[in-house]
Amino acid sequence: MSASSRALLRRIGGALLRRSFSASAGAESGSAAGYHVAGGPSYMRGAVFWEPGRPLTLEEFQMPRPKAGEVLIKTKACGVCHSDLHVLKGELPFSSPCVVGHEITGEVVDHGAHTPVEITNRFPVGSHVVGAFIMPCGNCFYCVKGQEDLCESFFAYNRAKGTLYDGQTRLFLRGSGKPVYMYSMGGLAEYCVVPANALAILPNTLPYTESAILGCAVFTAYGALRHAAEMRAGDSVAVIGVGGVGSSCLQIAKAFGASEVIAVDVLDEKLQSARTLGATHTVNAAKEDAVERIKEITDGRGVDVAVEALGKALTFAQCTKSVRDGGKAVMIGLAATNVVGEVDITRLVRRQVKIIGSYGARARQDLPQIVKLAESGAFNLQNTVSRKCKFEEANSAYDDLNHGKIIGRAVVEIM
Repeated sequence: MSASSRALLRRIGGALLRRSFSASAGAESGSAAGYHVAGGPSYMRGAVFWEPGRPLTLEEFQMPRPKAGEVLIKTKACGVCHSDLHVLKGELPFSSPCVVGHEITGEVVDHGAHTPVEITNRFPVGSHVVGAFIMPCGNCFYCVKGQEDLCESFFAYNRAKGTLYDGQTRLFLRGSGKPVYMYSMGGLAEYCVVPANALAILPNTLPYTESAILGCAVFTAYGALRHAAEMRAGDSVAVIGVGGVGSSCLQIAKAFGASEVIAVDVLDEKLQSARTLGATHTVNAAKEDAVERIKEITDGRGVDVAVEALGKALTFAQCTKSVRDGGKAVMIGLAATNVVGEVDITRLVRRQVKIIGSYGARARQDLPQIVKLAESGAFNLQNTVSRKCKFEEANSAYDDLNHGKIIGRAVVEIM
């Protein structure tokens, strides 16, 4: 993109929208100083995490500038996830200050300079999109093998350093120019930069707010049951912990044809909600032995697939004990650093129990399929999202999540 302004005419929904872009010569160095989208502001607001125990603060940022292969998104909604909460509480180490939020929907407003034409054609300006929290580079050993959920660049740069894959963040405070790190795309902001590989088109028939959960809660559930568990129609499934991600697992299991879907939690309100999302049985683990009850439901054998969605040593053990001989225990709940799960080694060996970790899905292959599930009605977005809140209410949403007051998923509306 040159320093002089230029105009692009694009046909969006039958209307011609005119947008022009300008950037200072210094913007290419990493800071976005001077970059703006004409017709919009030259700066934005984002919610900054400074340190554990300190509330998020809304700060002004220079407009984030996308680079080659990246897309600038006007954020419409961002989900409130336990993964963010682990960072906010200091349970998972991450660079700070940073902007959390990794479950977003939004509108395409610009592409990075030298972005391939196939990307600009797939995601033209004005497109509605949803972003996956795992943003594959597309070029590393694992991405080439089709294992994008193990992308080396994502873990080496984003999760380890809070940057994108050139080793730089796209977020800089407006006044000082101080860099701020990115948890995934740093979605709890009015605009965010997302690698194109992590995006899928969101049909106009799907709402921005509820669809935000497709990029993490549903994405994680889909990866756990489709790939890790290799679930088949007729399988029995137990989900331990039915918050945002666990609730999504219930619906995915139902959509994939599970014969029995057993929801396990310690809150009756969550279990009541689970019934509306596809659970055929519910177990309150605070009132009865969850493992024994699951075995009673399954004629003493245990389930074909059990999913642990909390990241706790106790529920890890419950998950491994709940599966039948030859069954699969899939772990998707992140734990605080150094939390260790225990397993009966002899049973693991003799009874061919499979314990599998799963951290999402494959953005380019799976995210479009997940969108189709939602579009077809096989996944009920409205029933999964239990709270919508304003940008300024993000702190209270995370606080309520921390205290178990959010039954399904909360979403921050930024539009």
